[in-house]
This record gives sequence, C-alpha cells and structure tokens, in this order.
Amino acid sequence: MFYTQLEAAKEGFVTDEMKIVAQKEGIPEERLRELVAAGQVVIPCNRNHICIDPEGIGKALRTKINVNLGTSRDVTDYDSEMEKVNWAIRLGAESIMDLSTHGDTRIFRRKLTGECKAMIGTVPVYDSVIHHKKDLAELTAEDFLDTIRLHAEDGVDFVTLHCGITRQTIDQIRKHKRRLNIVSRGGSLLFAWMSMTGQENPFYEYFDDILEICRLHDVTISLGDACRPGCLADATDVCQIEELVRLGELTKRAREKGVQVIVEGPGHVPLNQIQANMELEDSLCGSAPFYVLGPLVTDIAPGYDHITAAIGGAVAGMHGASFLCYVTPAEHLALPNAEDVKEGIMAFKIAAHAADIARGIRGARDRDDAMADARKVLDWEQQYACAIDPERARSIRDSRAPEKDHSETCSMCGKFCAVRSMNKALNSEYIDIL
Repeated sequence: MFYTQLEAAKEGFVTDEMKIVAQKEGIPEERLRELVAAGQVVIPCNRNHICIDPEGIGKALRTKINVNLGTSRDVTDYDSEMEKVNWAIRLGAESIMDLSTHGDTRIFRRKLTGECKAMIGTVPVYDSVIHHKKDLAELTAEDFLDTIRLHAEDGVDFVTLHCGITRQTIDQIRKHKRRLNIVSRGGSLLFAWMSMTGQENPFYEYFDDILEICRLHDVTISLGDACRPGCLADATDVCQIEELVRLGELTKRAREKGVQVIVEGPGHVPLNQIQANMELEDSLCGSAPFYVLGPLVTDIAPGYDHITAAIGGAVAGMHGASFLCYVTPAEHLALPNAEDVKEGIMAFKIAAHAADIARGIRGARDRDDAMADARKVLDWEQQYACAIDPERARSIRDSRAPEKDHSETCSMCGKFCAVRSMNKALNSEYIDIL
C-alpha cells in the first residue's frame, strides 16, 4: 500500500492525482511520475482533503501561487475570510494558507478542507498556543507534534515547519548582529521558545516522528525559512545560508521516508541576488520545489509591496522558483481586506505568467499571441477574452469611452491610433485624422 504520492512514484505507479496534474500541465504521465519520484515535483494532496482538485508544484510545470489568509486577535471574522477565499479561487489561486492566530482555528481550517478545492496549507506552530491554551514557554515538544497531527487529520495538504532553526542559530543571530534579526513569525516563536526553555527546536529534534505523521496522511512538508531576510541588508547572509544547508539535509531525510517536500525561500532580496539564491537552493536541496515570499526587491514601498514583491517573484520564477507566495498592498501594515487580496493575487498571477513565458513552459504564451492578434484587428471583445482580468479591462475602457466616430480605437489615441493607421495604410486606404 502506498501512503504518499512520492512512494507511489518511486514504485513506478501513476496515481489518479498524477493523471489529473499531467493532463492540466500537458505533459506525459510517465514524465510527471519521474519528476515526482525524484522529488522535483510534489502534489500536495492530503488523503483527508477529498474535495481537492490536485495541482503539481515543481520542475517543468506552471508556476503556482499561494494566498495567505486567516484571523488575528484584532480581526476575527470568518465570513470575511471565506469571502477572501472565494475571491482567491475565482481569480485562479492554486493554494490557500490559513495563518489564523486567534479564535477557534479548527472551525475555519476544517471548513477550508471540507469545501475548498485548492491546496490548503497551515503553520502549526501558530496553532500550538491556541489549541493547547498554553503560553509559549509552557508548551512541550509533544504539544507541538500533537498540533501537527491535528492539522494532518483535518486534511491540510502542506504544513510549514521551521525545522532548520536550531540552538546554533541562537548563537549566530547574537554574533552576526543582523540589521533586522528574525522576521519569520514562526521562526521567531521557536527562537523565543528555545531561548526560554533551553531546549532544542522540537521540529528539528523530532523530525523523524514528524515524518511518520506526514507520511500517514500524505502531508507535504514545507521547510520554513526561519532566517529569511526581512530587509535587503540581511539578504544572503550566513544565517540564511546556514539554515538552507540544513534544510537540504532534511529534504534528503524526508524523501528517504517517502514524504514530499518543498523548501521555502527568501523574503527581501536585491534584484541582482535573486538568481544566485534560486541556484543555491536548487543545488543544496536536490532541486526540491522552491516556495518564495516575493521576494521583495526594495524595503521602502509599504502600500505597494504587491508590486515590489511581484517584480522579485517574476525574476525568481524565471530562475527556478516553482511556487510564489503572494504579497498584498497591506504587507507590513495591516491584515489584508478583500480588495487587498485581489490586488495581491492579480500581481502574482502576472508574475507567475511572466515567469512561465521566460521558462518556455508549453502553451504559456498562447494567450499573449491571441491578444496580439486581437489588438491587430482592434477586436475589443476578443481582447477582453484574452485578458487576465476581463472585468477590469472592460470597465476601464467603458468608463472612458472614445467618441462615436472612432469607436474602434480608445480615448488615448483616437484617430492617431497606430494600429488603425497601419491597417489602413497596408490596405491602401485613406487615413483620416481630423
């Protein structure tokens, strides 16, 4: 009996989920099986998430995007969160991460895995405090593992676990004097727990026990980057790279146990360092799918960080990142509302699409070519059909409609339209401007 997609692939068996993904991606089933067997593609698909529409993440596949949602102490509105979920699914997000830190988190989590066809991810360390009703220092290693087990039983497809931060990291952070220390929420909680208790990181110390939990339910482990840079000054420093080396070792151990793995990548990285970061992860982690937050290419754009991050995401995807975690305009400022979620998703759908074109993914440029054809003949309805957001494209044009006698153009150029002039010139027609 195969517990995981990885175990099945290693034994030469093509699962139903692999068949679905292969059809979506337009690649041979056997080729996909080989990539899954090598750990270069994962199909996060918990056996208990029965309504999931499987997606693959990794080499030779379309770049996928993740949407972070969830409640906080200041904003606990499950209806609002489900509205964001519905927006995300409608706009084409392949994954939802529930990062709730307040309220009865299990209600929302089980609603997601019971109704949502997208992949569902969580960060169990957040929920450990809430579920066990203990403050951080009072939690035990078994409490942390129990929370992972609970999330697996609830149908979560992947869990972010900051397994690479150890007591050695405490010394490194104190010694190297980062400009912004640790900005990973999960990483900071584990750093604090280790500092207060004097114990080793339970996610690292009991990694084999975690693998057994994840294997039983086919939960993919997303190896969290606790030491990801939170500002440009900390990018690609010794703390980040040392943790990445350890994540590479843990990736190998997980694969040997039949557990699927993705590796999380940096947050704030200068544009000129992104390619090196992607190549380093690929080398150290055995080409495991790389899941990046942005990366953000400047630190000074609060309110516009969806743009900052989408620029980095497109470059990261071009150089090998398989999974982009969206960033919204509210990043660094507040819990995102529904409009923030939409803005973040659209920015990252564009970034992922741009990366797929650059990588030569089969069919990635088809819509772009169709758009060019529609623009050539000034076919506005076909242009809307090709657009990534047809409703917005139509509403902008309709709100600033051109004069009736040159309605085939737009209100920017009118009869000065280059496409109109060229079409008439090439057809030997008179070109009227005035």
